Amino acid sequence: MAWFALATAFSLHSPAQQTGQAPNPDRAGQNQQQDQPQSQPPSSTQQSPSDKDKDKDKDKAKDEKDKDKSAQDTSGQGKVAGTSNDRLFYTLPNFLTLQNKGLLPPLSTKDKYKVVALGTFDYIQYPWWGLLAAVSQADNSEPAYGQGWVSYAKRYGTQAADSTIENFMVGAVFPSILHQDPRFYYSGQGSFGRRTGYAVSRIFVTRSDSGKKQFNYSEIFGSAAAAAISTYTYHPRSTYLSTPTNPHLFVPSDRTLVNTISVWGTQVSLDTITLVVKEFWPDVHRKLSHKQRPDQGAVGRSGP
Repeated sequence: MAWFALATAFSLHSPAQQTGQAPNPDRAGQNQQQDQPQSQPPSSTQQSPSDKDKDKDKDKAKDEKDKDKSAQDTSGQGKVAGTSNDRLFYTLPNFLTLQNKGLLPPLSTKDKYKVVALGTFDYIQYPWWGLLAAVSQADNSEPAYGQGWVSYAKRYGTQAADSTIENFMVGAVFPSILHQDPRFYYSGQGSFGRRTGYAVSRIFVTRSDSGKKQFNYSEIFGSAAAAAISTYTYHPRSTYLSTPTNPHLFVPSDRTLVNTISVWGTQVSLDTITLVVKEFWPDVHRKLSHKQRPDQGAVGRSGP
């Protein structure tokens, strides 16, 4: 029995035979840390709700900026105060077109002449006159000029003079004398028909320098004066031309009242079409300048 008691006591105190060891403080702490879920630091790519709201506000502001991008050029920030830096189809000067329908400070006489000069003698006008002269020569308009490079030069000079005189008469001379505003304020609102009607009506309705609506004497009388000056000064007189079929072909003079009225009607018609284009140009500009943000193209795509 003594040996059995000693063997039992030895087995109870032997580390190899113990079924319940005393807990090791260090090891127990490690096990506890392994069992508990570890809290991960916030990812740098995750955004808080406030940051997301800020991003939404930025995106909204960017969309508004893109939406009004074309209008920024027509808000009275041109080289002359109260005019714009806009260009039709990114080329033709459109400095007298504005988006602001409110009352703007009137243009002084000096400013009216200056902005018209900037548009008339803009660099794009010279090749534009050349194109119009080429069309005129191909159509053999004003046959008294004949054909050839000398005739083309005459047509070029006539086209440049016609454009210059008409621009100054309608945009500077008569508006200065009659105290009328030569600027065009596009509406940008309403249906296509309503906006077209508004643009056409501006041929006959304009603003005075004080902001009141008036009959557009500057357009109607200015274009008539320009037609009369050009017709009776430098357009060809009656002459004889030598052609292969007729060496003494008589060409009547263009300096007639009928031709003056025809030129006047053509100028008013072209100005009307131009106003319609000006009314819808900001919409076209906005669509042409719209760009997709880089992050939009990758949504929903898989692979390269």
